[in-house]
Amino acid sequence: MPRTVWSGAISFGLVTVPIQVVSATEDHSIRFHQVHLEDMSRVRVRKVCEIEDREVAQSEIGKGYQWGKDTIIPVLDEELRELPLPTAKAIEIEAFVPLDSIDPIQIGDGYYLQPSGQVAAKPYKLLRQALERSSKVAVAKYAWSGRERLGLLRVRDNVIVLHSMRWPDEVRDPSSLAPEAVELTEDEIAGAEQLIARMTRDDLDGPEFVDRYNDAVAEVIKAKREGVEPPEAPEEAKPAGKVVDLMAALRESVAKARESRGEDATVHDLPKKKRTAKTTGKTAKKQPAKKVAKKTAAKKTTSARKSRSA
Repeated sequence: MPRTVWSGAISFGLVTVPIQVVSATEDHSIRFHQVHLEDMSRVRVRKVCEIEDREVAQSEIGKGYQWGKDTIIPVLDEELRELPLPTAKAIEIEAFVPLDSIDPIQIGDGYYLQPSGQVAAKPYKLLRQALERSSKVAVAKYAWSGRERLGLLRVRDNVIVLHSMRWPDEVRDPSSLAPEAVELTEDEIAGAEQLIARMTRDDLDGPEFVDRYNDAVAEVIKAKREGVEPPEAPEEAKPAGKVVDLMAALRESVAKARESRGEDATVHDLPKKKRTAKTTGKTAKKQPAKKVAKKTAAKKTTSARKSRSA
């Protein structure tokens, strides 16, 4: 069972829901120590007082704010806990909005909100079912770790989830990163849409969504422990260094997507690249319409004279 990260309440209107916050995710990354390579001893980071030039214990360490060049103002944890803010002890819901109205780049880590005791069961269920039926998410404010934060509440498997969010002014404007103007054909766009359709799926269950990097690191550690050579990495194909034919790349991508699903890899439904017809030296030149008309009239006159003389 994950440990409780924070205890407080959800507040919306006059309804209060006592809750406990627990982490909704786990980190399975392989961790490394810093070591001295000559003797493999641990290298540790020690907290040292600059004035006394000695290592200090965690109980001696507090918070301080740098004010100017030479002044540090101490701030106690008790003072932060007693801030005159409603969000210091509660998750205050400010509004309910459609989920698609929120930019995903603002959404961060997730936490499960567990009802705290039997007294919280009914208001907790009330909020959960109201969120489900309205198809909305709640946007809230709360204060953790020395700052006020923005959060999003939604429902997952009958449990209310809190996602940390970035404030709108914390998201950088990406307009300067956009590529220069380029032209795309309708065939290229249609090909990309066809590839999206072939790669669309209903869920993320499958061998593709496994942390292969973590597995590869584990194999290296196992090999070194057993005194054998670690597995060699497969050679990657070097890029050709030429302009990519988008239509050819799209057709090949669609074929691979079909093959991965056990379908016929032949691509019939992507538009083929249009080619301009070339004329050869043997092609007869077109004559102007007036000259053709004169020649036709001359032929008719000659035929008429022959028939009268006959």
